Amino acid sequence: MGPCVRRDDVLKHCGRDPVLSLLLDVAKLRVTKTRRYGRDMSTSQQPADLADMVRSRAGTRGNAIAYEFEGRQTTFAEFDVKTNRVANALIALGVKPGERIAYLGKNSDIYFELLMGAMKANVVMAPVNWRLAGPEVAFIVGDCRAPVLFVGPEFITQVRNIKPQLPDIRHVITTEGGAPEWQDFTAWRDAASGDDPKVPISPKDIAIQLYTSGTTGKPKGAMLSHANFLNLVQTGSEAEKPDWNKWSTDDVSLVAMPIFHIGGSGWGVMGLYHGARGVIAREFDPTKVLDFFEQSGITKLFMVPAAMQFVVRQPRAREVDFSRLKYMLYGASPIPAALLKECIEVFKCGFVQMYGMTETTGTIVALPPEDHVEGLERMRSAGKALPGIEIAILDPDGKRLPPREVGEIATRSGSNMAGYWNLPEATAKTLGADGWLRTGGAGDRDADGGLYTRDRIKDMIISGGENIYPAEVESALCDHPDVAEAAVIGIPDDKWGEAVKAIVVMKPGKQATATDIINFTRERIAGFKTPKSVDFLEALPRNPSGKILRRNLRDPYWAGKDRQVN
Repeated sequence: MGPCVRRDDVLKHCGRDPVLSLLLDVAKLRVTKTRRYGRDMSTSQQPADLADMVRSRAGTRGNAIAYEFEGRQTTFAEFDVKTNRVANALIALGVKPGERIAYLGKNSDIYFELLMGAMKANVVMAPVNWRLAGPEVAFIVGDCRAPVLFVGPEFITQVRNIKPQLPDIRHVITTEGGAPEWQDFTAWRDAASGDDPKVPISPKDIAIQLYTSGTTGKPKGAMLSHANFLNLVQTGSEAEKPDWNKWSTDDVSLVAMPIFHIGGSGWGVMGLYHGARGVIAREFDPTKVLDFFEQSGITKLFMVPAAMQFVVRQPRAREVDFSRLKYMLYGASPIPAALLKECIEVFKCGFVQMYGMTETTGTIVALPPEDHVEGLERMRSAGKALPGIEIAILDPDGKRLPPREVGEIATRSGSNMAGYWNLPEATAKTLGADGWLRTGGAGDRDADGGLYTRDRIKDMIISGGENIYPAEVESALCDHPDVAEAAVIGIPDDKWGEAVKAIVVMKPGKQATATDIINFTRERIAGFKTPKSVDFLEALPRNPSGKILRRNLRDPYWAGKDRQVN
Protein backbone atom coordinates (compact mmCIF):
# COMPACT_ATOMS: atom_id res chain seq x y z
CA MET A 1 0.00 0.00 0.00
CA GLY A 2 3.06 2.18 -0.26
CA PRO A 3 2.60 5.57 1.37
CA CYS A 4 -0.74 4.75 2.95
CA VAL A 5 -0.82 5.11 6.72
CA ARG A 6 0.24 2.02 8.66
CA ARG A 7 -1.67 1.58 11.90
CA ASP A 8 1.24 0.06 13.82
CA ASP A 9 3.48 2.99 12.92
CA VAL A 10 0.88 5.57 13.84
CA LEU A 11 0.19 3.91 17.20
CA LYS A 12 3.76 4.72 18.21
CA HIS A 13 2.67 8.36 18.11
CA CYS A 14 -0.95 8.21 19.18
CA GLY A 15 -1.38 4.98 21.18
CA ARG A 16 -2.52 7.11 24.09
CA ASP A 17 -5.60 8.11 22.10
CA PRO A 18 -7.61 5.07 20.93
CA VAL A 19 -10.27 7.26 19.30
CA LEU A 20 -7.64 8.96 17.17
CA SER A 21 -6.21 5.55 16.28
CA LEU A 22 -9.57 4.37 15.00
CA LEU A 23 -10.02 7.55 13.02
CA LEU A 24 -6.64 7.02 11.44
CA ASP A 25 -7.72 3.53 10.41
CA VAL A 26 -10.64 5.17 8.64
CA ALA A 27 -8.30 7.72 7.08
CA LYS A 28 -6.13 4.86 5.82
CA LEU A 29 -9.10 3.19 4.15
CA ARG A 30 -10.21 6.51 2.69
CA VAL A 31 -6.79 7.18 1.15
CA THR A 32 -6.65 3.63 -0.24
CA LYS A 33 -10.12 3.99 -1.71
CA THR A 34 -9.22 7.36 -3.17
CA ARG A 35 -6.27 5.85 -4.95
CA ARG A 36 -8.35 2.92 -6.13
CA TYR A 37 -10.81 5.18 -7.85
CA GLY A 38 -8.19 7.06 -9.76
CA ARG A 39 -7.54 10.20 -7.73
CA ASP A 40 -3.86 9.91 -6.92
CA MET A 41 -3.13 12.14 -3.96
CA SER A 42 0.62 11.66 -4.13
CA THR A 43 3.04 14.53 -4.42
CA SER A 44 3.25 13.80 -8.14
CA GLN A 45 -0.29 15.16 -8.51
CA GLN A 46 -0.64 18.73 -7.39
CA PRO A 47 -3.41 19.44 -4.88
CA ALA A 48 -6.24 21.67 -6.02
CA ASP A 49 -6.33 23.64 -2.76
CA LEU A 50 -4.52 23.78 0.57
CA ALA A 51 -7.08 21.58 2.35
CA ASP A 52 -6.48 18.97 -0.32
CA MET A 53 -2.76 19.36 0.33
CA VAL A 54 -3.21 18.36 3.99
CA ARG A 55 -5.12 15.22 2.95
CA SER A 56 -2.44 14.40 0.40
CA ARG A 57 0.41 14.66 2.88
CA ALA A 58 -1.44 12.41 5.32
CA GLY A 59 -1.42 9.78 2.58
CA THR A 60 2.18 10.21 1.48
CA ARG A 61 3.91 11.17 4.72
CA GLY A 62 1.59 9.50 7.26
CA ASN A 63 3.76 8.77 10.29
CA ALA A 64 6.42 11.41 9.60
CA ILE A 65 6.49 14.50 11.83
CA ALA A 66 4.66 17.50 10.38
CA TYR A 67 5.09 19.95 13.27
CA GLU A 68 7.14 20.04 16.45
CA PHE A 69 6.32 22.52 19.20
CA GLU A 70 7.78 22.65 22.72
CA GLY A 71 8.20 18.88 22.97
CA ARG A 72 4.89 18.02 21.27
CA GLN A 73 5.10 16.26 17.89
CA THR A 74 2.27 15.85 15.41
CA THR A 75 2.47 13.47 12.46
CA PHE A 76 0.99 14.32 9.07
CA ALA A 77 -1.72 11.69 9.64
CA GLU A 78 -2.55 13.08 13.09
CA PHE A 79 -2.56 16.60 11.66
CA ASP A 80 -5.09 15.57 9.00
CA VAL A 81 -7.48 14.18 11.62
CA LYS A 82 -7.01 17.11 14.00
CA THR A 83 -7.74 19.62 11.24
CA ASN A 84 -10.87 17.64 10.35
CA ARG A 85 -11.95 18.01 13.97
CA VAL A 86 -11.26 21.76 13.91
CA ALA A 87 -13.30 22.13 10.73
CA ASN A 88 -16.23 20.16 12.16
CA ALA A 89 -16.05 22.08 15.44
CA LEU A 90 -16.20 25.40 13.57
CA ILE A 91 -19.18 24.19 11.56
CA ALA A 92 -20.88 23.11 14.81
CA LEU A 93 -20.44 26.67 16.15
CA GLY A 94 -22.35 27.94 13.13
CA VAL A 95 -19.34 29.48 11.35
CA LYS A 96 -20.25 29.64 7.68
CA PRO A 97 -18.04 29.34 4.58
CA GLY A 98 -16.38 32.65 3.80
CA GLU A 99 -16.61 33.94 7.38
CA ARG A 100 -13.48 34.92 9.32
CA ILE A 101 -12.12 33.60 12.58
CA ALA A 102 -9.53 35.59 14.54
CA TYR A 103 -6.43 34.35 16.37
CA LEU A 104 -4.61 36.44 18.96
CA GLY A 105 -1.67 34.41 20.15
CA LYS A 106 1.97 33.60 19.60
CA ASN A 107 3.28 30.90 17.29
CA SER A 108 2.17 27.34 18.05
CA ASP A 109 1.19 24.07 16.40
CA ILE A 110 -2.37 24.87 17.47
CA TYR A 111 -2.36 27.91 15.21
CA PHE A 112 -1.55 25.76 12.17
CA GLU A 113 -4.27 23.28 13.16
CA LEU A 114 -6.70 26.20 13.25
CA LEU A 115 -5.40 27.66 9.99
CA MET A 116 -5.68 24.43 7.99
CA GLY A 117 -8.80 23.25 9.82
CA ALA A 118 -10.51 26.52 8.98
CA MET A 119 -9.55 25.99 5.34
CA LYS A 120 -11.24 22.57 5.38
CA ALA A 121 -14.44 24.34 6.47
CA ASN A 122 -13.80 27.07 3.84
CA VAL A 123 -13.45 29.53 6.71
CA VAL A 124 -10.82 32.28 6.63
CA MET A 125 -8.18 32.68 9.33
CA ALA A 126 -7.31 36.25 10.37
CA PRO A 127 -4.28 36.20 12.73
CA VAL A 128 -3.85 39.38 14.76
CA ASN A 129 -0.50 41.01 15.45
CA TRP A 130 -0.09 40.40 19.19
CA ARG A 131 2.32 43.32 19.44
CA LEU A 132 -0.55 45.73 18.85
CA ALA A 133 -2.19 47.82 21.53
CA GLY A 134 -5.72 46.99 22.71
CA PRO A 135 -7.54 49.52 20.45
CA GLU A 136 -5.66 48.22 17.40
CA VAL A 137 -6.50 44.59 18.23
CA ALA A 138 -10.15 45.54 18.71
CA PHE A 139 -10.19 47.28 15.32
CA ILE A 140 -8.86 44.21 13.44
CA VAL A 141 -11.11 41.69 15.20
CA GLY A 142 -14.07 43.99 14.61
CA ASP A 143 -13.10 44.73 11.02
CA CYS A 144 -12.99 41.07 9.98
CA ARG A 145 -16.34 40.47 11.78
CA ALA A 146 -15.10 37.26 13.33
CA PRO A 147 -17.75 35.34 15.32
CA VAL A 148 -15.01 33.31 17.06
CA LEU A 149 -11.77 34.55 18.65
CA PHE A 150 -8.99 32.16 19.67
CA VAL A 151 -6.70 33.63 22.30
CA GLY A 152 -3.33 32.55 23.67
CA PRO A 153 -2.51 32.58 27.40
CA GLU A 154 -0.49 35.80 27.21
CA PHE A 155 -3.46 37.84 25.95
CA ILE A 156 -6.39 36.69 28.07
CA THR A 157 -6.39 39.88 30.15
CA GLN A 158 -6.26 42.05 27.06
CA VAL A 159 -9.22 40.22 25.49
CA ARG A 160 -11.21 40.54 28.72
CA ASN A 161 -10.60 44.29 28.57
CA ILE A 162 -11.60 44.76 24.93
CA LYS A 163 -14.42 42.18 24.82
CA PRO A 164 -17.13 44.89 25.24
CA GLN A 165 -15.81 46.47 22.02
CA LEU A 166 -16.32 43.22 20.06
CA PRO A 167 -20.08 42.80 19.50
CA ASP A 168 -19.60 40.26 16.68
CA ILE A 169 -17.67 37.79 18.87
CA ARG A 170 -20.01 34.95 19.92
CA HIS A 171 -17.32 32.60 21.24
CA VAL A 172 -13.89 33.07 22.81
CA ILE A 173 -11.75 29.92 22.95
CA THR A 174 -8.44 29.76 24.81
CA THR A 175 -5.62 27.83 23.11
CA GLU A 176 -3.91 26.83 26.37
CA GLY A 177 -6.56 27.39 29.04
CA GLY A 178 -6.26 30.08 31.72
CA ALA A 179 -9.80 31.49 31.50
CA PRO A 180 -12.51 29.41 33.22
CA GLU A 181 -15.27 31.49 31.62
CA TRP A 182 -14.17 30.44 28.11
CA GLN A 183 -13.88 27.07 26.40
CA ASP A 184 -10.51 25.34 26.09
CA PHE A 185 -9.28 24.59 22.57
CA THR A 186 -8.26 20.95 23.09
CA ALA A 187 -11.61 19.98 24.67
CA TRP A 188 -13.48 21.94 21.99
CA ARG A 189 -11.54 20.29 19.16
CA ASP A 190 -11.64 16.74 20.51
CA ALA A 191 -15.40 16.84 21.04
CA ALA A 192 -15.86 17.07 17.25
CA SER A 193 -15.75 14.30 14.67
CA GLY A 194 -12.46 13.46 12.97
CA ASP A 195 -14.20 12.64 9.70
CA ASP A 196 -13.41 14.78 6.69
CA PRO A 197 -16.11 17.51 6.45
CA LYS A 198 -15.81 17.50 2.64
CA VAL A 199 -16.77 21.16 2.32
CA PRO A 200 -16.47 22.32 -1.32
CA ILE A 201 -13.54 24.68 -1.90
CA SER A 202 -12.58 26.67 -4.99
CA PRO A 203 -8.93 27.67 -5.59
CA LYS A 204 -10.19 31.27 -5.71
CA ASP A 205 -11.62 31.03 -2.18
CA ILE A 206 -9.74 33.03 0.45
CA ALA A 207 -7.39 30.98 2.64
CA ILE A 208 -6.05 33.64 5.01
CA GLN A 209 -6.50 37.33 5.73
CA LEU A 210 -3.34 39.10 6.88
CA TYR A 211 -3.53 42.66 8.10
CA THR A 212 -0.99 45.18 6.86
CA SER A 213 -0.24 48.66 8.06
CA GLY A 214 -2.47 51.21 6.43
CA THR A 215 -1.37 54.35 4.62
CA THR A 216 -4.34 56.17 6.15
CA GLY A 217 -3.81 54.96 9.68
CA LYS A 218 -6.02 51.85 9.69
CA PRO A 219 -4.75 48.33 8.93
CA LYS A 220 -5.99 46.65 5.75
CA GLY A 221 -6.90 42.98 5.48
CA ALA A 222 -5.04 41.49 2.50
CA MET A 223 -7.02 38.49 1.23
CA LEU A 224 -4.85 35.61 0.00
CA SER A 225 -6.49 32.73 -1.83
CA HIS A 226 -5.62 29.06 -2.10
CA ALA A 227 -4.55 29.76 -5.68
CA ASN A 228 -2.22 32.55 -4.49
CA PHE A 229 -0.28 30.10 -2.31
CA LEU A 230 -0.30 27.25 -4.79
CA ASN A 231 0.99 29.50 -7.57
CA LEU A 232 4.24 29.95 -5.64
CA VAL A 233 4.95 26.22 -5.43
CA GLN A 234 3.31 24.88 -8.57
CA THR A 235 4.57 27.35 -11.20
CA GLY A 236 7.46 26.04 -13.22
CA SER A 237 8.84 22.53 -13.45
CA GLU A 238 11.05 20.95 -10.81
CA ALA A 239 13.98 21.20 -13.23
CA GLU A 240 13.49 24.98 -13.50
CA LYS A 241 13.66 25.49 -9.75
CA PRO A 242 17.02 26.48 -8.28
CA ASP A 243 18.44 24.24 -5.54
CA TRP A 244 17.62 26.73 -2.80
CA ASN A 245 13.94 26.56 -3.77
CA LYS A 246 13.77 22.76 -3.75
CA TRP A 247 12.57 20.88 -0.69
CA SER A 248 13.26 17.39 0.55
CA THR A 249 11.25 15.35 3.03
CA ASP A 250 14.46 15.31 5.07
CA ASP A 251 14.32 19.09 5.45
CA VAL A 252 13.70 20.58 8.89
CA SER A 253 12.33 24.09 8.72
CA LEU A 254 12.27 26.60 11.57
CA VAL A 255 9.17 28.79 11.84
CA ALA A 256 10.71 31.63 13.85
CA MET A 257 8.94 34.68 12.42
CA PRO A 258 5.49 35.62 13.78
CA ILE A 259 2.50 33.92 12.18
CA PHE A 260 0.64 37.22 11.75
CA HIS A 261 3.16 37.91 8.96
CA ILE A 262 3.43 36.06 5.67
CA GLY A 263 7.00 35.18 6.71
CA GLY A 264 5.53 33.11 9.55
CA SER A 265 2.27 31.67 8.22
CA GLY A 266 3.50 31.35 4.66
CA TRP A 267 6.76 29.71 5.69
CA GLY A 268 4.92 27.23 7.92
CA VAL A 269 2.53 26.27 5.11
CA MET A 270 5.40 25.98 2.61
CA GLY A 271 7.14 23.33 4.70
CA LEU A 272 3.87 21.42 5.16
CA TYR A 273 3.28 21.45 1.41
CA HIS A 274 6.64 19.81 0.78
CA GLY A 275 6.23 17.19 3.50
CA ALA A 276 9.07 18.62 5.59
CA ARG A 277 9.20 18.79 9.38
CA GLY A 278 8.37 22.21 10.79
CA VAL A 279 9.84 23.25 14.13
CA ILE A 280 7.79 26.09 15.59
CA ALA A 281 9.26 28.75 17.88
CA ARG A 282 6.65 30.38 20.16
CA GLU A 283 8.34 33.69 19.52
CA PHE A 284 11.68 34.88 18.25
CA ASP A 285 14.39 34.40 20.87
CA PRO A 286 18.00 34.36 19.61
CA THR A 287 19.21 31.94 22.31
CA LYS A 288 16.39 29.51 21.55
CA VAL A 289 17.06 29.78 17.81
CA LEU A 290 20.57 28.50 18.50
CA ASP A 291 19.06 25.72 20.64
CA PHE A 292 16.87 24.67 17.69
CA PHE A 293 19.94 24.33 15.49
CA GLU A 294 21.60 22.08 18.06
CA GLN A 295 18.55 20.02 19.03
CA SER A 296 16.51 19.75 15.82
CA GLY A 297 19.07 19.99 13.01
CA ILE A 298 17.46 22.91 11.17
CA THR A 299 18.15 22.86 7.41
CA LYS A 300 16.14 25.92 6.30
CA LEU A 301 14.73 29.04 7.89
CA PHE A 302 13.56 32.55 7.11
CA MET A 303 14.48 35.59 9.20
CA VAL A 304 14.41 39.35 8.92
CA PRO A 305 17.82 41.11 9.09
CA ALA A 306 17.22 42.46 12.62
CA ALA A 307 16.63 38.89 13.84
CA MET A 308 19.75 37.65 12.02
CA GLN A 309 21.77 40.30 13.84
CA PHE A 310 20.48 39.21 17.26
CA VAL A 311 21.35 35.57 16.53
CA VAL A 312 24.80 36.09 15.03
CA ARG A 313 25.82 38.45 17.88
CA GLN A 314 25.16 35.78 20.51
CA PRO A 315 28.47 34.63 22.01
CA ARG A 316 27.40 31.00 21.42
CA ALA A 317 26.85 31.59 17.71
CA ARG A 318 30.46 30.76 16.89
CA GLU A 319 30.31 27.50 18.84
CA VAL A 320 27.11 26.03 17.38
CA ASP A 321 27.26 23.32 14.72
CA PHE A 322 25.48 24.67 11.63
CA SER A 323 26.56 21.80 9.37
CA ARG A 324 22.97 20.71 8.61
CA LEU A 325 21.89 24.24 7.69
CA LYS A 326 21.61 24.45 3.91
CA TYR A 327 19.96 27.82 3.34
CA MET A 328 19.14 30.95 5.26
CA LEU A 329 16.47 33.01 3.57
CA TYR A 330 16.11 36.61 4.61
CA GLY A 331 14.16 39.72 3.65
CA ALA A 332 11.39 42.17 4.63
CA SER A 333 13.94 44.97 5.05
CA PRO A 334 17.34 45.88 3.57
CA ILE A 335 20.40 44.33 5.23
CA PRO A 336 23.65 46.21 5.99
CA ALA A 337 26.56 44.76 4.00
CA ALA A 338 28.68 44.28 7.14
CA LEU A 339 25.96 42.25 8.85
CA LEU A 340 25.48 40.02 5.81
CA LYS A 341 29.24 39.38 5.61
CA GLU A 342 29.30 38.43 9.30
CA CYS A 343 26.35 36.05 8.87
CA ILE A 344 27.95 34.35 5.88
CA GLU A 345 31.13 33.79 7.91
CA VAL A 346 29.30 32.36 10.94
CA PHE A 347 26.49 30.29 9.43
CA LYS A 348 28.49 28.98 6.44
CA CYS A 349 25.40 28.16 4.36
CA GLY A 350 23.73 29.42 1.21
CA PHE A 351 22.07 32.84 1.62
CA VAL A 352 18.99 33.88 -0.34
CA GLN A 353 17.60 37.40 -0.21
CA MET A 354 13.80 37.50 -0.64
CA TYR A 355 11.82 40.46 -1.91
CA GLY A 356 8.04 40.56 -1.69
CA MET A 357 5.11 41.73 0.38
CA THR A 358 1.99 40.42 2.02
CA GLU A 359 -0.05 41.45 -1.02
CA THR A 360 2.08 39.17 -3.25
CA THR A 361 1.81 36.18 -0.88
CA GLY A 362 5.43 36.72 0.00
CA THR A 363 8.46 36.30 -2.23
CA ILE A 364 8.39 37.38 -5.87
CA VAL A 365 12.08 38.21 -6.40
CA ALA A 366 15.12 36.39 -5.01
CA LEU A 367 18.89 36.86 -4.96
CA PRO A 368 20.43 33.36 -4.98
CA PRO A 369 23.53 32.17 -3.09
CA GLU A 370 25.78 32.36 -6.15
CA ASP A 371 25.19 36.13 -6.33
CA HIS A 372 26.22 36.66 -2.72
CA VAL A 373 29.79 37.52 -3.68
CA GLU A 374 31.47 40.55 -2.15
CA GLY A 375 32.14 43.18 -4.77
CA LEU A 376 29.69 41.72 -7.28
CA GLU A 377 27.35 44.39 -8.69
CA ARG A 378 24.39 41.99 -8.59
CA MET A 379 24.81 41.60 -4.80
CA ARG A 380 23.42 45.13 -4.45
CA SER A 381 20.19 44.01 -6.13
CA ALA A 382 17.11 42.25 -4.80
CA GLY A 383 17.63 39.54 -7.41
CA LYS A 384 15.47 38.30 -10.27
CA ALA A 385 11.80 37.39 -10.50
CA LEU A 386 10.77 33.83 -9.62
CA PRO A 387 9.20 31.62 -12.34
CA GLY A 388 5.73 32.83 -13.29
CA ILE A 389 6.31 36.31 -11.80
CA GLU A 390 6.39 39.45 -13.99
CA ILE A 391 8.17 42.58 -12.77
CA ALA A 392 7.93 46.01 -14.38
CA ILE A 393 9.10 49.53 -13.53
CA LEU A 394 6.33 52.06 -14.18
CA ASP A 395 6.27 55.83 -14.54
CA PRO A 396 3.50 57.91 -12.85
CA ASP A 397 1.27 57.31 -15.88
CA GLY A 398 1.65 53.55 -15.63
CA LYS A 399 3.96 53.21 -18.64
CA ARG A 400 6.89 50.79 -18.56
CA LEU A 401 10.31 52.31 -18.15
CA PRO A 402 13.46 51.00 -19.84
CA PRO A 403 16.39 49.48 -17.89
CA ARG A 404 18.17 51.72 -15.36
CA GLU A 405 15.34 54.23 -15.11
CA VAL A 406 13.81 54.55 -11.64
CA GLY A 407 10.04 54.26 -11.19
CA GLU A 408 7.48 52.36 -9.17
CA ILE A 409 7.97 48.59 -8.89
CA ALA A 410 4.94 46.66 -10.14
CA THR A 411 4.30 42.95 -10.36
CA ARG A 412 1.83 40.61 -12.05
CA SER A 413 1.32 36.94 -11.22
CA GLY A 414 -1.08 34.37 -9.84
CA SER A 415 0.24 35.21 -6.37
CA ASN A 416 -1.17 38.73 -6.30
CA MET A 417 -3.79 39.02 -3.57
CA ALA A 418 -7.50 38.87 -4.27
CA GLY A 419 -7.83 42.35 -2.75
CA TYR A 420 -8.28 44.18 0.52
CA TRP A 421 -11.20 43.11 2.71
CA ASN A 422 -14.13 45.52 2.26
CA LEU A 423 -11.89 48.21 0.76
CA PRO A 424 -12.72 48.41 -2.95
CA GLU A 425 -11.07 51.80 -3.48
CA ALA A 426 -7.80 50.75 -1.82
CA THR A 427 -7.90 47.51 -3.81
CA ALA A 428 -8.38 49.36 -7.10
CA LYS A 429 -5.52 51.72 -6.24
CA THR A 430 -3.13 48.83 -5.59
CA LEU A 431 -4.42 46.23 -8.07
CA GLY A 432 -5.02 47.68 -11.50
CA ALA A 433 -7.53 46.31 -13.97
CA ASP A 434 -4.52 45.15 -16.02
CA GLY A 435 -3.49 42.80 -13.21
CA TRP A 436 -0.42 44.80 -12.21
CA LEU A 437 0.02 45.32 -8.49
CA ARG A 438 1.67 48.61 -7.52
CA THR A 439 4.07 47.94 -4.66
CA GLY A 440 4.64 51.53 -3.59
CA GLY A 441 8.38 50.96 -3.76
CA ALA A 442 10.79 52.66 -6.12
CA GLY A 443 13.39 50.79 -8.12
CA ASP A 444 14.97 50.04 -11.45
CA ARG A 445 16.14 46.99 -13.39
CA ASP A 446 19.34 46.12 -15.20
CA ALA A 447 19.50 44.69 -18.70
CA ASP A 448 19.37 41.12 -17.32
CA GLY A 449 16.22 41.72 -15.28
CA GLY A 450 17.91 42.23 -11.90
CA LEU A 451 15.78 44.41 -9.62
CA TYR A 452 17.35 47.24 -7.61
CA THR A 453 15.25 48.82 -4.86
CA ARG A 454 15.63 52.54 -4.22
CA ASP A 455 13.74 54.97 -2.01
CA ARG A 456 10.16 54.21 -1.12
CA ILE A 457 7.47 56.10 -2.97
CA LYS A 458 5.13 55.83 -0.01
CA ASP A 459 6.30 57.22 3.33
CA MET A 460 6.58 53.78 4.89
CA ILE A 461 9.06 53.02 7.67
CA ILE A 462 10.45 49.50 8.14
CA SER A 463 11.68 48.84 11.67
CA GLY A 464 12.80 45.31 12.52
CA GLY A 465 10.85 43.95 9.54
CA GLU A 466 7.60 45.63 10.63
CA ASN A 467 5.96 48.07 8.22
CA ILE A 468 4.88 51.35 9.79
CA TYR A 469 3.03 54.16 8.04
CA PRO A 470 3.40 57.68 9.45
CA ALA A 471 -0.37 58.23 9.36
CA GLU A 472 -0.90 55.55 12.03
CA VAL A 473 1.53 57.19 14.41
CA GLU A 474 0.49 60.76 13.59
CA SER A 475 -3.12 59.93 14.34
CA ALA A 476 -2.13 58.70 17.83
CA LEU A 477 0.08 61.76 18.41
CA CYS A 478 -2.68 64.16 17.45
CA ASP A 479 -5.03 62.54 19.96
CA HIS A 480 -2.89 64.17 22.65
CA PRO A 481 -4.88 67.16 23.90
CA ASP A 482 -1.88 69.51 23.78
CA VAL A 483 -0.52 68.54 20.34
CA ALA A 484 -1.43 70.84 17.44
CA GLU A 485 0.11 68.77 14.63
CA ALA A 486 2.74 66.10 14.06
CA ALA A 487 4.87 64.52 11.38
CA VAL A 488 6.58 61.13 11.59
CA ILE A 489 9.71 60.01 9.74
CA GLY A 490 12.09 57.05 9.74
CA ILE A 491 15.70 57.69 10.74
CA PRO A 492 18.71 55.32 10.56
CA ASP A 493 19.05 52.80 13.38
CA ASP A 494 21.88 50.27 13.67
CA LYS A 495 19.75 47.65 15.46
CA TRP A 496 16.35 47.91 13.73
CA GLY A 497 17.27 49.42 10.35
CA GLU A 498 15.00 52.41 10.92
CA ALA A 499 13.55 54.03 14.02
CA VAL A 500 10.39 56.11 14.32
CA LYS A 501 10.93 59.79 15.06
CA ALA A 502 8.11 62.24 15.76
CA ILE A 503 8.28 65.96 15.02
CA VAL A 504 5.61 67.69 17.08
CA VAL A 505 4.10 71.17 17.16
CA MET A 506 2.43 71.98 20.48
CA LYS A 507 -0.69 74.09 20.89
CA PRO A 508 -0.06 77.70 22.03
CA GLY A 509 0.83 77.85 25.69
CA LYS A 510 1.03 74.05 26.04
CA GLN A 511 4.10 72.02 26.95
CA ALA A 512 4.95 68.34 27.11
CA THR A 513 8.14 66.32 27.35
CA ALA A 514 9.25 63.73 24.82
CA THR A 515 8.61 61.05 27.46
CA ASP A 516 5.04 62.32 27.95
CA ILE A 517 4.39 62.12 24.22
CA ILE A 518 5.91 58.65 23.86
CA ASN A 519 4.00 57.23 26.83
CA PHE A 520 0.75 58.68 25.51
CA THR A 521 1.12 57.01 22.10
CA ARG A 522 2.14 53.68 23.67
CA GLU A 523 -1.38 53.33 25.10
CA ARG A 524 -2.89 53.64 21.61
CA ILE A 525 -0.54 51.95 19.18
CA ALA A 526 1.91 49.06 19.17
CA GLY A 527 5.26 49.46 20.86
CA PHE A 528 7.17 49.07 17.59
CA LYS A 529 5.17 51.98 16.11
CA THR A 530 5.72 54.24 19.12
CA PRO A 531 8.24 57.05 18.47
CA LYS A 532 11.69 56.36 19.87
CA SER A 533 12.46 60.08 19.92
CA VAL A 534 10.56 63.36 19.64
CA ASP A 535 11.63 66.74 18.30
CA PHE A 536 9.61 69.91 18.88
CA LEU A 537 9.21 72.63 16.23
CA GLU A 538 7.29 75.89 16.06
CA ALA A 539 5.86 74.86 12.66
CA LEU A 540 6.18 71.99 10.17
CA PRO A 541 7.69 72.68 6.73
CA ARG A 542 5.03 72.69 4.02
CA ASN A 543 4.79 73.27 0.27
CA PRO A 544 2.50 75.98 -1.18
CA SER A 545 -0.44 73.56 -1.23
CA GLY A 546 0.01 72.77 2.45
CA LYS A 547 1.55 69.30 2.17
CA ILE A 548 4.12 68.45 4.85
CA LEU A 549 7.62 68.25 3.37
CA ARG A 550 8.78 65.04 5.07
CA ARG A 551 11.85 64.93 2.89
CA ASN A 552 13.06 68.18 4.46
CA LEU A 553 12.63 66.67 7.90
CA ARG A 554 14.25 63.36 6.94
CA ASP A 555 17.23 64.46 4.85
CA PRO A 556 19.55 65.65 7.67
CA TYR A 557 19.43 62.21 9.29
CA TRP A 558 20.24 60.38 6.07
CA ALA A 559 23.09 62.60 4.90
CA GLY A 560 25.98 60.50 3.64
CA LYS A 561 23.84 57.38 3.22
CA ASP A 562 23.73 55.55 -0.12
CA ARG A 563 19.95 55.51 -0.03
CA GLN A 564 17.13 56.96 2.00
CA VAL A 565 16.14 53.60 3.50
CA ASN A 566 18.25 51.24 5.58
